[in-house]
Amino acid sequence: MPPLFFGVIVRIRGADYTRATFAGPCRAGSRHYLIGLLMSTLSSGPRADAAAQRAYSRQALLAAVLGYAMDGFDLLILGFMLPAIAADLHLGPAQGGALVTWTLVGAVLGGIGFGILSDRYGRVRVLSWTILLFAVFTGLCAIARSFDALLVYRTLAGVGLGGEFGIGMALVAEAWPAAYRARASSYVGLGWQAGVLSAALLTPALLPLIGWRGMFAVGVLPAVVAFVFRRRLAEPEWFVQRALTPSATEGRTQAWLSTLRDLCATPRTTLTSIGVIILCSVQNFGYYGLMIWMPSYLSQRFAYSLTKSGLWTAATVAGMALGITLFGWCADRYGRKPAFVGYQLGAALMVFVYAHLSGPLALLLGGAVMGVFVNGMLGGYGALISELYPTRARATAQNVLFNLGRAVGGFGPLVIGAVAARHGFTAALGLLAGIYGVDVLATLCLIPERRAAALN
Repeated sequence: MPPLFFGVIVRIRGADYTRATFAGPCRAGSRHYLIGLLMSTLSSGPRADAAAQRAYSRQALLAAVLGYAMDGFDLLILGFMLPAIAADLHLGPAQGGALVTWTLVGAVLGGIGFGILSDRYGRVRVLSWTILLFAVFTGLCAIARSFDALLVYRTLAGVGLGGEFGIGMALVAEAWPAAYRARASSYVGLGWQAGVLSAALLTPALLPLIGWRGMFAVGVLPAVVAFVFRRRLAEPEWFVQRALTPSATEGRTQAWLSTLRDLCATPRTTLTSIGVIILCSVQNFGYYGLMIWMPSYLSQRFAYSLTKSGLWTAATVAGMALGITLFGWCADRYGRKPAFVGYQLGAALMVFVYAHLSGPLALLLGGAVMGVFVNGMLGGYGALISELYPTRARATAQNVLFNLGRAVGGFGPLVIGAVAARHGFTAALGLLAGIYGVDVLATLCLIPERRAAALN
């Protein structure tokens, strides 16, 4: 009786997720599962089902956006806080850099591990775990009394951050209709830009007032909001029907790492995975390389002040947000490969052109246009990877392949800095333009086109 009563309450209160709520965490054949099926048959017909699905799609999208916004917010406030942390704990430049490096190392490890867990235990459940892990260790950062303690807490907080992107993308891909899949994925990508913008606006105002320890405490708040929100969200019905059946669960219990084998199950799949890694590597290489070194380039060559460099960053981030939005629309209308190739060619051209600009207005507008292409591709990976791999390995593919690309792309600042020191920034930007050419070849030769394909 209690489960039936709960189901009625859910329906009356307008959540309209009775079927997903009961089917999600339960196993087929259980009394809760049967009650869920019974309640679903009592719904008011196709129109109510369609409205419920639209509401669920929006909530799944919001959950994924919140998580990725937290990613961007956390990483950027760390950059702002490093001088204050170094002064308080008496850290050298190498130790300060280690805090950033090990946060990214933790993110890569967490992305791979939580992606695998998500394919076994569920998208929403594992996303909640990642948020909880991040919140706990970010809170501990606020009371760290030594560099060693802070380094451990930051690494473990990074582990929690790592699962956000890939699992959120898998959740959205399974919750949204095929015709709008790329657009929905691009909105998740916008979450990062929202987090970065929030950090850029809040940190300069709050840091002098509450210090770096207070800022870490503030960083916990978005995590708490996301955690509470996700606890009210059911698993996608698509995932429930295909992955949470007794036979599927039993098989994964015996060999739950088998999802990794799905990334190279056949020669064709192996080539596809290599192609996706190249795409993710180049995109991250360009993003980190430009965002880290362009302010220094503008300062050294054109004597830009901190204010002017900040204005350039704001314009470039605005261009990136526009690029991500447009990418989703183009990928849904014209196909994944045409959208990626168009953006890759645009990135190569704009990086080359930007190396030869000199006027203040040209540098500002050129930065915005360059941002459209350099980071706009971020909006396409969720739909692209989701359509290339089966449900049982979708989150694994999203997180493993993207985080391998993030790991390779993390060398972007190092390579760009080394080339710039030896040959100048113009040569470094020329090298980056050439790398986008490799990206085009990988897309054309290794990535199959599956626009709006049914998920399997």
